Amino acid sequence: MREQNPSSASALSNRTWSAITSSRYFIYVLVAPLFLVLLAYVVYPLFQTFVQSVQVQEQFTLKNYAKFFSLEHTANLEALWTSIYISVLSVITCAIVGVAMAFLLERYEFPGRKVLTVLAMVPMALPPLVGVLSFTFLYGESGIIPRFLKLLFELEQVPFSLKGVWGVLMVHTFTMYTYFYMTASTAIKGLDPSLEEAASSLGAGRLYVWRRVILPMLTPAMIASSLLVFMISMASYTAPLIFGIERTMTMQIYLSRTNGNLDMAAAQSTLLTIVSILFLMIMRWYQGLRNYQNMSKGVSVHRTEVKSTAGKYTAMVLSFIGVIVLLLPILVLILISFSKDATWTTQILPPAYTVDHYIKLFTDSKTWRPIGNSFKLSFIATIGNVIFGVAAAYAMVRMKFKGKTLLDILIMLPWALPGTVVGVNLITAFSQPSVFSFNQVLIGSFWILPLAYFVRHLPLVFRSTSATLMQMDGSVEEAARNLGASWWYSFRRVVFPMALSGVLVGTLLAFVQGIGEFVSSILLFTAKTAPISVEIFQRMYSFEFGTACAYGVLQIILIVIVLFISRKIAGDQAGTAV
Repeated sequence: MREQNPSSASALSNRTWSAITSSRYFIYVLVAPLFLVLLAYVVYPLFQTFVQSVQVQEQFTLKNYAKFFSLEHTANLEALWTSIYISVLSVITCAIVGVAMAFLLERYEFPGRKVLTVLAMVPMALPPLVGVLSFTFLYGESGIIPRFLKLLFELEQVPFSLKGVWGVLMVHTFTMYTYFYMTASTAIKGLDPSLEEAASSLGAGRLYVWRRVILPMLTPAMIASSLLVFMISMASYTAPLIFGIERTMTMQIYLSRTNGNLDMAAAQSTLLTIVSILFLMIMRWYQGLRNYQNMSKGVSVHRTEVKSTAGKYTAMVLSFIGVIVLLLPILVLILISFSKDATWTTQILPPAYTVDHYIKLFTDSKTWRPIGNSFKLSFIATIGNVIFGVAAAYAMVRMKFKGKTLLDILIMLPWALPGTVVGVNLITAFSQPSVFSFNQVLIGSFWILPLAYFVRHLPLVFRSTSATLMQMDGSVEEAARNLGASWWYSFRRVVFPMALSGVLVGTLLAFVQGIGEFVSSILLFTAKTAPISVEIFQRMYSFEFGTACAYGVLQIILIVIVLFISRKIAGDQAGTAV
């Protein structure tokens, strides 16, 4: 019997693999696992909530929806309008701040740029609950700055205080502009400067070039960020509650569930999902109006140095102000983390300080456990986010198949749901054994939290990677395939390295969000799996602000380390190293 030549066997294997990947059905082999995962952990739990909204005592009814839109009880309609209003304004303010900051830091070299580049990522490190409270400590009616100004100018009342819609917008802008900043920075690095040079040589002014050349090329990144900010704002709970917004959709859902009206809460959750899906479809329609591919091969923008003396001094002053604005919430957390619990009442600053909070963090194993839990849970979830998010983004951008719109909607759907709804959906779906849980009860187990984080944060990796792939010229991959490279080889050696910056941005966002995830965690944690966000909440609920802020500061330090490592891995592709 003749032995087969190894090289011939390898060639045969390559031809077989090439035949498989060239088949028109191969795309469905790739997307089938994506649809299965989304069906099991997104559609199935959501379907259970919808069934509950239209079923009372096992009978079909629409009375919950009729009550929602009733003009006699306008609380729900008012909550829906307020949520949409705040979310749209949040998208606008975050886009202005995030894109402007990305353009300045990536296109110009000026004194203070390197420091600002690092600090621009700091808001990502703020835990959501602690971030809102830090703004309250700073700018609230009894905050440090209003009290200081009242004492300084001997006023009867504080001159200003954050409250209402403007307070919520300020917190949303500060904590969410990073979504626009990160995706816009990645997109700006890949812009071809010859496009601007050509427009300028034809007589176009700076404003015209910015409006008709740069902004349209940033559209994929802008759409991705707009979706995320809109959906996060729709699910916002803590900021509206603290700043005096009487009604939002998440508040109404929480009240309905607290009062035992689970059917109405299910109807409210379903309508909130519908609104977010409509926004998603509008954004996708707008994005599909044009082609945003960059036809250049590896050309990137180089920074322009500010040479005028007036420009340099202006940049230095504005950079200093920017550093102060970005660092103040962090500095307040650090200050309060050293304060003794229950000693700060009417004073401008806490009157008594201690280091006991930090000593306990590093000497007590029970105190340290929530920190380890957060990193472990978020790491596991992020691995799944990368695998499925990158695969889905590649399939959506590079391949043609039936069901692309459905896949896009299903991936973004979890982001349209408040964390409370995601948690309750998972509880409803997996409190009993099912085929999707491998005949296991997931509630109360270790795996329910990574599953919740995976479902919630999959859109982050998907959208960031999609925005990068849309700017890549597809002919680069086609050239590799024409030269004999297999699909897997061209994806691994050509596509993935070129899209790595977008993948890293999404991965970083997913990991950081997982560490700070609170709303889903509070419903699903156990004594052994409590993450740091739940521990912070429990400490604050006990009025142990010093201990809670110490946890928050440690969390910020850990996340900043992750940011630093990620930036070093990605590199400063625009030129000057940070």
